[in-house]
Amino acid sequence: MASALAAKMGFNSRMRKQARNFRVRICTTESEEEFNCEVKWKGKDLFDLVCRSLGLWETWFFGLQYAIKDTVAWLKMEKKILDQEVPKEEPITFFFLVKFYPENIEEELVQEITQHLFFLQVKKKILEEEIHCPPEASVLLASYAVHAKYGDYDPNVHEPGFLAEEELLPKRVINLYQMTAEMWEERITACYAEHRGRTRDEAEMEYLKIAQDLDMYGINYFLIRNKKGTDLLLGVDALGLHIYEPENKLTPKCSFPWNEIRNISYSDKEFTIKPVGKKTNTFKFISSRLRVNKLILQLCIGNHDLFMRRRRVDSLEIQQMKAQAKKERARKQAEWQRLQREKKLRKEAERARAEMERKLVQLQEEAHMANEALLRSEQTADLLAEKAQIAEEEAKLLAQKAAEVETEMQRIKVTAMRGQEERRIMEQKMLEAEMRALKESEESERRSKEAEQLKQDLQEARASERRARNKLLEITSKAINTSPVLPSDSIPPDLSYSRENLSFDFKDTDMKRLSMEIEKEKVEYMEKSKHLQEQLNELKTEIESLKLKERETPLDIIHNQNTEQGTSKQSNFKKLTLQSTKSKVAFFEEL
Repeated sequence: MASALAAKMGFNSRMRKQARNFRVRICTTESEEEFNCEVKWKGKDLFDLVCRSLGLWETWFFGLQYAIKDTVAWLKMEKKILDQEVPKEEPITFFFLVKFYPENIEEELVQEITQHLFFLQVKKKILEEEIHCPPEASVLLASYAVHAKYGDYDPNVHEPGFLAEEELLPKRVINLYQMTAEMWEERITACYAEHRGRTRDEAEMEYLKIAQDLDMYGINYFLIRNKKGTDLLLGVDALGLHIYEPENKLTPKCSFPWNEIRNISYSDKEFTIKPVGKKTNTFKFISSRLRVNKLILQLCIGNHDLFMRRRRVDSLEIQQMKAQAKKERARKQAEWQRLQREKKLRKEAERARAEMERKLVQLQEEAHMANEALLRSEQTADLLAEKAQIAEEEAKLLAQKAAEVETEMQRIKVTAMRGQEERRIMEQKMLEAEMRALKESEESERRSKEAEQLKQDLQEARASERRARNKLLEITSKAINTSPVLPSDSIPPDLSYSRENLSFDFKDTDMKRLSMEIEKEKVEYMEKSKHLQEQLNELKTEIESLKLKERETPLDIIHNQNTEQGTSKQSNFKKLTLQSTKSKVAFFEEL
């Protein structure tokens, strides 16, 4: 059966080599793309093609990874693709990933595309909990991730619930607290609002600067055993090799910086590391598989090469790359400032237009009120004129009645002579007639005065009407003369207000020359931002009361103990590097 399988594999290999080309699928953190490859291509040919398609210059940080049985491997650059243990099916799937991490993100990453790819991969590792991140740092990192995606915070646009579909926090952090999605969003948004004025690239860089201080950042872990058969973890990163206990990936038991290591080699499953110094013993460990040893050696060689490169003067190519990147950043900064100015002018124009519309509405309301007042004045004047006419007619009628009463009195006087009784009756009638005449006279006089008063009211109403007309003319004139005029050059065109719109040896001389320099750079690397620490402590204090301690993972407990003891990734590394290499080798063998 084994011979049949080998024959089948050999047949597949011959058929593949006979083909003119084959297809590969390249998966990045946010996309995937297929390429045609020639049979004779080496790993470097495909790698260069992918880098060109991405516009990537800083290629030394990246590699093409593929799955092989129960582990992973990196495509070798100088070997033909089909001669390596790549998957047999087509298209062959490779993952374009960060292979080597820098010591200092801000100083070493030049291109924005490099920074963006690092940001996406580190963010993915944190969310998938491949990198342990404390809750308070998770919230701050989430706020920078939101800023990188949405830009400056705007309460009118970014209303409550706008992060409902976003994956921003590790599930471990969410389950650790009695907090709803709305409560998490509120805290993330509060931090997000403080990042106003940053570009997407600046937000991504702030994210990476915080992430690089996490204990598990940039470390590849491998299960090993020492001579005693004790299970341990080997961590490989930009600074050196670290030995961990299997249940504690945060705090190494001992560390070997690259400048203390002379030679690394392996034979079968046994891995040998020779420290600098003739009197120092080598230390050995055993890995689970030969393939893992190959991967460890590959990562050690690459990280050591970059470690040495950082301590040499930049090559002409890198200097030109940095100069071009600096020029590009300056251009983008100028473009960003121009957009900010246009945005400011747009807002000012919108405010001016809104103010003009407000004043126009106010003037229209005043004109409407003046028209209504004029109409009421005209109606009042007409009513008063009608009343005056009625009063005048009534006065005339009363005067006529008074004359008739006087005539009747004269007639009664003439006829009153007829008799005593008649006289007495006549006198009484005369008295009554006089009383009526007096009353009629008083009523006539009162009506006359009322008519005069109505005439005066009519005159006043007509005067009020004239004043109302003058007020309307004044308001109309004011609306024309005081309308704000915006300068044409201050309003963007779209806002114009118009009606129309295997073995590897390191040189001992290089190590001795770099001993002092590496110590200085370690100190610089270990400095932390005071403001960042204050932010993290404030966030931790805010959410501490809602923590469910029974849900803490072992790594959470270890992180809390390290925090209480004042132990950080940098301080622990510095403490371990101060130990002699000999004592560290002895310690490793005794674990």
